[in-house]
Amino acid sequence: MTGITLLLIALFAALAFGLVWQRRQGKVRTTGETTVVVTGERRTLLEAAGVGAGSGHGRSATVLHFSADWCGPCAAVRRVVGQVVADLAGEPEPPVEVEVDIDEYPALAKELGVLSLPTTFILDADLQQRFRVSGVPSAADLKAALGPLTRPPASNS
Repeated sequence: MTGITLLLIALFAALAFGLVWQRRQGKVRTTGETTVVVTGERRTLLEAAGVGAGSGHGRSATVLHFSADWCGPCAAVRRVVGQVVADLAGEPEPPVEVEVDIDEYPALAKELGVLSLPTTFILDADLQQRFRVSGVPSAADLKAALGPLTRPPASNS
């Protein structure tokens, strides 16, 4: 009887974990890092991967997505991000897409806490992490998150 009880508890725990994990996949989540100062090490790692001022992107937001040749869902992220970036190309400060191979930049992946692929980040012009997505985001969610970052702030004068 004890064995059946333990089995039922384990099944319930696995089901609960699976449901929580599934609900988080593809959701654009804000991160609490908008007030964190970007360290020199993080900035150096980002610039080495082609993100930021060193890449000539100017003052635009960046959609940074980690991928790998062996990652099947990464192709879907590539299509969604490409579509959204193309749709926002006419904005005053259009976003920039940067795809990073996790096998080539493991230190950057570790610095940003990438635990699974695909993982996508939205960084503002100051390289602050504003949003994070695990899994394949929807184009509408990604566009909604990028919208405010593609327009210059309204002047108070």
